[in-house]
Amino acid sequence: MGRLFCQFFNAQYCLIVLLDSSKKYSTIKCLIKDNKKLIVDKRTKVSGRVEEKIIKSSSAIRKGSLLGVPLICEDVLGFIIVKRTKFNQPFDKFDQEMLMNMAEQAVIGIKNLQLYEEQQKIVFGSIKSLVTLLNTRVPREYTHSPHFSKLVCALGCELHLGEKQIESLKYASLLHDTGKIDIPSEILTKTTKLTSEEYDIIKRHPVKGAQILRPLQILRPVIPIIMHHHEKYNGTGYPSRLKGGQIPLCARIMSVADAFEAMVYGRPYRQRMDIDSAVREIKKKSGTQFDPKIVDSFLKVIRKFNKRIYLQQDNP
Repeated sequence: MGRLFCQFFNAQYCLIVLLDSSKKYSTIKCLIKDNKKLIVDKRTKVSGRVEEKIIKSSSAIRKGSLLGVPLICEDVLGFIIVKRTKFNQPFDKFDQEMLMNMAEQAVIGIKNLQLYEEQQKIVFGSIKSLVTLLNTRVPREYTHSPHFSKLVCALGCELHLGEKQIESLKYASLLHDTGKIDIPSEILTKTTKLTSEEYDIIKRHPVKGAQILRPLQILRPVIPIIMHHHEKYNGTGYPSRLKGGQIPLCARIMSVADAFEAMVYGRPYRQRMDIDSAVREIKKKSGTQFDPKIVDSFLKVIRKFNKRIYLQQDNP
């Protein structure tokens, strides 16, 4: 945005500042000077007579080759200052009106971004509450390591997924076992082989999880990941026996990461593996249980991970 202002007004300097509630400190500052960009996102005291005057008066300042306007939405949110340092060509009244109009549009964008960030905080708070509830119900042996979300999101990044898809992967990594809240604890804690009836109950958890989360509109993109993260690439998985590209991409990613964690983190019915053995097992099942392209990406990601993050089972 700062470069746009510089280009539009033939300026060589642009400062955009957002203020905290006290209006004495900036929360974020973007500076363009001679086409070089600097962003400061730490709390910094506002200094300078021009800046203080704009904040105090809530009005524009035009002084020769300097033009500054406030960002206002009921109160002053911040300000924009542009300067012409070459030839010192003065700004005129038309420039001032144009910058004020552009500032009004910038305020709308800023408020929308702030509302989005607030919404994300509410969503993440709700997710954390659901995860806390789930962890009180599901045995510790069935929970994931604290690094599971990082692994899943790293896979998404390696596959060049968009920001929204990676966000959905992050939420799904926290909530994909929500449906297990409805499984009897004696089945979840069983250390011997499950009966066919017990396994059928286990296989219902993706559908149950989707049913629990479906009323939350903002989590709609997460539902297909949760619903299908136990499908297999060759079509022998559950609940829908989807095959290959029929399985949502993010669900295929979750499938690999979930299986790897189950192997190295351990389950009541199965001995934990060392990481190298788990990686070999993932490679072995490429093309049958797992999407080969995702396995290739997983192998790249896991090499970058610190193997020590997978702690002992008694220290999750």
